[in-house]
Amino acid sequence: LVPQKFMTALVLPPLPERFTHAQVHDFLQACQQVLASNKVAAEVWQLPAGALVDFDSSALAVCLSLQRQAHAKSAQLQILDCPSRLRDLSTLYGVNELLAA
Repeated sequence: LVPQKFMTALVLPPLPERFTHAQVHDFLQACQQVLASNKVAAEVWQLPAGALVDFDSSALAVCLSLQRQAHAKSAQLQILDCPSRLRDLSTLYGVNELLAA
């Protein structure tokens, strides 16, 4: 048997049902609090997005920001339950590789 490597995951605050530019600052601040309180360097940052229904391109901008931060810490951002509309928006903006996972 080959030993299986388990990746450490950190679950970020979930994206809310409604997310626009007005929510960006508070949401990123909540994410920073979770990241600061984490004592173990997680290899995967999980961003729950299943509740996201009403949003603008700010949701995509937040995903890109978190992805950059994750890569700076040698981690990967994983968007969980990504809404199809967010995938469509990422394709429109040419950053669909962000949501490929």
